[in-house]
Amino acid sequence: MDARVPDHANATEAQLLRRARRGDQAAFESLYRDHARAVHALALRLVGNAAEAEDIVQETFLRMFGFLSGLREDTPLRPWLKRVAANQAIDRLRRHHRLETEADLATLADEAHASPADAVDADALLRRLPPLARTVLWLHEMEGWSHEDLARRFGRTPSWSKSLLSRSLARLREGLEPEGDAFHDR
Repeated sequence: MDARVPDHANATEAQLLRRARRGDQAAFESLYRDHARAVHALALRLVGNAAEAEDIVQETFLRMFGFLSGLREDTPLRPWLKRVAANQAIDRLRRHHRLETEADLATLADEAHASPADAVDADALLRRLPPLARTVLWLHEMEGWSHEDLARRFGRTPSWSKSLLSRSLARLREGLEPEGDAFHDR
């Protein structure tokens, strides 16, 4: 092995967790480097703000550091980190009173808010949705949360989650539809 490559560079995640439990800062840093980008990407999609997403990443890894002894070595770390980050994003949405009212949800069906230029970019499409709608859609469709999981976490019913998801997906589909018949005439 190359002497310039640190011991943790070729370590498995389980080995890094063991080392981090013993206070090995380099192992913790390696775990951070391995997972921070994915956690940040999720947080950014959910809260829609880079500074808040970075705060969520930091809080997530602080929780991991405080909970190292409870983490199982035989299960992947990333899903746990993403769950913690998603829960923090939900808490931030609640704390900042950014949960939608029924009037806000009505904008999901309002085509006047859609810009044709945004249809090209999936992230831009997601940003059209209010924070709660974006969060529910992403957690269900991309992170695999069930309607029951979402209902429990938001203190609502599964039918609330299903309805919000359905409206959100309809809004996104509208953003993907071509304008008029010009698209079909080609």
